[in-house]
Amino acid sequence: MKVAQKLYCGGLFTYQAGDEITGNGNLLILGFGGKDVLLEQDIYSVLRDSYPAANIVLCSTSGEIYDDTVLDDTVTIVIIEFDDTLVKTISLNISDQLNSFEAGKTLFNGLNDADLSYVMVISDGGLVNGSELVRGIEHANTGNIPVTGGLAGDGDKFNYTVVGCNEKPKQGNIAAVGFYGKSLKIGHASLGGWEIFGPEKIVTRSVSNKLYEIDGKGALDLYKQYLGKYADELPGSALLFPLYVRTEGSENSVVRTILSIDNNEQSMVFAGDIPEGSYIRFMKANFDKLIDAATQAATQALTQFPARPKLALLISCVGRKLILGKRIDEEIEAVKEIFGEGTLLSGFYSYGEISPLNTNARCELLNQTMTITTFNEEID
Repeated sequence: MKVAQKLYCGGLFTYQAGDEITGNGNLLILGFGGKDVLLEQDIYSVLRDSYPAANIVLCSTSGEIYDDTVLDDTVTIVIIEFDDTLVKTISLNISDQLNSFEAGKTLFNGLNDADLSYVMVISDGGLVNGSELVRGIEHANTGNIPVTGGLAGDGDKFNYTVVGCNEKPKQGNIAAVGFYGKSLKIGHASLGGWEIFGPEKIVTRSVSNKLYEIDGKGALDLYKQYLGKYADELPGSALLFPLYVRTEGSENSVVRTILSIDNNEQSMVFAGDIPEGSYIRFMKANFDKLIDAATQAATQALTQFPARPKLALLISCVGRKLILGKRIDEEIEAVKEIFGEGTLLSGFYSYGEISPLNTNARCELLNQTMTITTFNEEID
């Protein structure tokens, strides 16, 4: 397995690192970039001309990760050449499907066979319901194949996102990449680092990702009580106070980011479903704990296999980027310190992360996490 990395900035590929790509293996190219750059600069055609045999997946971001640096309005490109692992891509547009759940089923079924060892999903982050997409994938994933990935971003605008799979990126696309064979070794970890406060409360009325009532009371009023002085700064301050959500009968929880509020109907819209009957607790940001969580995620991913990975794919949440602000590079530097110089880092800031919470667990849509997937090939 060989891995190389390029950075497209200011109309040029300005940096390159990693191995020399021979073109003799199975090629996968991942590109994560600013939406305007991807749409206006036609990066896809440039990559296709240079690597005509490669599978190419591109998506818009809320920030690009190149080595230990976070950038904006660039395109970070990673080229992976597998010696023994086969790669297959499949994509669809959500406008052609009944719903996100069916899209997830269709994508996974299109990749599934006896040799499938891992699936990466890169989805539109605006038109697709990420929670339903993941449920559809796992409904079809009867063999417990590991699945990770993320939802495309659009900076802090939350307007629309684009994804391309062997075509120029466009709105509504979902791409899935299947990896086949026994040589590929995947590690994964996902952690948030948020502080939980207050007792558990029950969701008494919700529809999909829209929350109306908690403990029989208006959700927005209750949320504002907990925010105190920060309530006057809504919806912007909501990034500092996501919700912990635990479904009934489960010990696992996920974090949900608030996207918008409606004062008239006293509701809140989240980047992921809030099931009726689930339990919630309030959370708050702690800068140092967010960065420590990135370190812990890297450590967990690293310890799953004895060999140091050639590549670590980092997908972190736009909320973390907005909260950490000028300290955002510290999150990536913390990961780099764990993996060392022998592992290339690439990735992006997203509108949602897809990963199992534990080894051998089903994948879930996550918010406000640092999610890491590591790649290596070990040929017997």
